[in-house]
Amino acid sequence: MENAMEETVEKKTDVVVKGDAALKTQFLTTKDKFHEFVDSGWKGPKGHKTSDNEKPEEEKETSVEEPETKKFKVDPEERNKVGKPDGKRIRGQNKSRPHTKPNAFEEKRLCPSVIQDNKECTYGDKCIFLHDAAEYTASKLADIGESCYLYDTFGKCGYGLSCRYAKAHTTPDFKTMENAELIKANEGRETVKNSLKKELQNQLRKRSVAFKKSEEYLKTLANNKEKTQRLGNAVVSADPTGEEQRVSTEAETQARQDKQPPVKTIGPLTDEDVIKLRQCEKKQVDFQDKLYLAPLTTCGNLPFRRLCKRFGADITCGEMAMCTNLLQGQQSEWALLKRHESEDVFGVQVEGCFPDTMTRCAELINNNADVDFVDINSGCPIDLVYKKGGGCGLMTRNRKFEQIIKGMNHVLDVPLTVKIRTGVQEKCNIAHKLIPEMKKWDVSMITLHGRSREQRYTKLADWDYITACSKLASPVPLFGNGDILSYEDAMKAKETGVSGIMIARGALIKPWIFTEIKESRHWDISSNERMDVLRDFSNFGLEHWGSDTRGVEKTRTFMLEWLSFMCRYIPVGLLERVPQKINERPPFYMGRNYLESLMASQHAGDWIRISEMLLGPVPKNFIFLPKHKANAYK
Repeated sequence: MENAMEETVEKKTDVVVKGDAALKTQFLTTKDKFHEFVDSGWKGPKGHKTSDNEKPEEEKETSVEEPETKKFKVDPEERNKVGKPDGKRIRGQNKSRPHTKPNAFEEKRLCPSVIQDNKECTYGDKCIFLHDAAEYTASKLADIGESCYLYDTFGKCGYGLSCRYAKAHTTPDFKTMENAELIKANEGRETVKNSLKKELQNQLRKRSVAFKKSEEYLKTLANNKEKTQRLGNAVVSADPTGEEQRVSTEAETQARQDKQPPVKTIGPLTDEDVIKLRQCEKKQVDFQDKLYLAPLTTCGNLPFRRLCKRFGADITCGEMAMCTNLLQGQQSEWALLKRHESEDVFGVQVEGCFPDTMTRCAELINNNADVDFVDINSGCPIDLVYKKGGGCGLMTRNRKFEQIIKGMNHVLDVPLTVKIRTGVQEKCNIAHKLIPEMKKWDVSMITLHGRSREQRYTKLADWDYITACSKLASPVPLFGNGDILSYEDAMKAKETGVSGIMIARGALIKPWIFTEIKESRHWDISSNERMDVLRDFSNFGLEHWGSDTRGVEKTRTFMLEWLSFMCRYIPVGLLERVPQKINERPPFYMGRNYLESLMASQHAGDWIRISEMLLGPVPKNFIFLPKHKANAYK
């Protein structure tokens, strides 16, 4: 009897594992029971929903054993298909994820000339697309829903018959309908800015774009370099008395003779010739006490930023763009600079490691994009960027870093900001040495992530170090970044004296964190409300990427990438201790209804199910490989 009691006590204590979030015991369960419940619920009737007050029978049972974390369900039959050795699970990252072209989901595609009101096809008989609307409709994938978001919002869907909601705006004789009132109401409205124009793309590809200000600055760099080399080659000789006498080289003498005045003295002078825009005269942005949505690669796309703006984000920034790709006119890279009309304070983040490319890129953005500030990424930890000297690598290359900042400041009419980490090595912080220098280089704002490159996300952010750096940075605004997942975390961060807070992973796990911070409360958001957030994302995605098959699957892919973070959220009502901490792992638990349980799943197959509730069934050849191999879906 005593042994049985001891075993019961041991099992109960095993429910709470070190590193796991503290949940109320009645919601805890085992991995097998969790997946069994999710699978059985999905097999039920379509549209099955459980109210928040109803609880499944499995939920009432208290777990007696907590499984090891991050061991996701895998069908035995699928082990060999995904290349898993028997008894082992794949670990690490999918560093070379295969890119499935969206065109692969449709065997037969409709010619754009037919979509665009039956215009004449310029390719004639050589065109590889279908021109028969009836034939295309017969082979097309089934429509997802009965109402089209684009048609209902703008009065016209530009994707016509190829739209996956075509029944909402197509007549029986395959004509596209229009709503004249909505079209008139949206006339002249530019919802998205900073698109790459074809003319500019051709000029960039032919390298015919003029960079006057950049060449001006780079010429001064070249002259300074030559001067340094001449000084190094100077001959030092000694006279008979032993005193040293410096003898100038012939090149140095010739340079003095050929030296030109800084401003031409013949002909009329313009303001541009003699007046340089001072730092105080540039466009100013008020960074004080703002909530800043971090530039998030992949997940920080335009539809996601629209959601965060709705929840209360003050400042948004585009995803990190490579300066060389922008200079080459790559359409996919320029797409990262797009700005929605709701983004009132918007910046773009660029990455590079050389003064010439970064300066030209800054001038290109300044002349061809509508932005409020430009940010230099000096915090990217990935090897691809770091080994080339970019990202965190800039923090150890002070001279290059200075030249880049000064060059970009020279050509920009908007503020220049910098995002850095504490350093490269884990126990060797260098940010406090860089910040006083950056103040001299006229940086408008600094963002400090409280971790080093080596540290990544293995330990908590060092907010004590951020506090010390914020005092060094004054009066230049310094934003702190790291481990913000609740309004309590944000309040503690503000007490350190930082000018504002940047939120990254916290926004991915729960984008309503901005509302929580501004209203100083914990929001016990229901599963239906979270589903509405995902529905808004899907609508914004269809508007941004398109409502045809290609756009639908692109929207789905980005939604799945986001769900790989959102599944870590634990509802406030289930927590034993509020708030949830960002470094705590969510254990297996039953939600207050089926949908809440489904959203808690860390298995990619269940994320697919959530996407199917909004975007219809996935195509037969659909493959999703998230960053971590353990979550792969095929």
